[in-house]
Amino acid sequence: MNTALDHTRPTEILLVEDNENDVILTRQAFKEAKLAVRLHHVQDGEKCMAFLRKQGEYASVPTPDIILLDLNMPRMDGREVLAEISGDENLRHLPVVILTTSYAEQEILKMYKLRCSSYIIKPVDFEQFVRVIRLFTDYWLTVVVLPSLPGQTRTSGPA
Repeated sequence: MNTALDHTRPTEILLVEDNENDVILTRQAFKEAKLAVRLHHVQDGEKCMAFLRKQGEYASVPTPDIILLDLNMPRMDGREVLAEISGDENLRHLPVVILTTSYAEQEILKMYKLRCSSYIIKPVDFEQFVRVIRLFTDYWLTVVVLPSLPGQTRTSGPA
C-alpha cells in the first residue's frame, strides 16, 4: 500500500450548493486552509449528476475525489442525489460528505442509511466554518486514503 502523500495534482472537490453565500464562504474557507484543492461548484442535484456522469457541458471535467453535498436544493435535492449516487455502480465509490444546516436526527440517520461518508452541520459563524473546513481537509486530505481511478494517482493518505 502506498502511504506517502502524493501531491502531483490537487484534490478535486465538487461542492453541490445552491446558496451563493455558502459557496463564497466555502471557497474562502478552503483558501484559508491552504491546501492544494480544486473546488468545483454546481447549484443543484441535476447539475451534480450531469457533472458526475460527464454529460453536456461537463464532458471534460475531472472526476471529483470528494463530494460536498447540501441537502436542501431546488430541482433535485441532496437526498435524491445521494440515493442516485449510492445506486450507481460507477459512482458509489465516491465519498459524499453532507454539509448542511439540518440537525434533525431522522435526517442524519437517513443520510447514513443512504451511505453518506460523513455528515457535517454548517456553523453559522465564519471562524467556526473555517475551523470545520480545516478539520474536514485535515481528515479527508491527509488521513484518509481515497480510491484512485485508472490513470490517476492518490491525492491523500497517511504520511
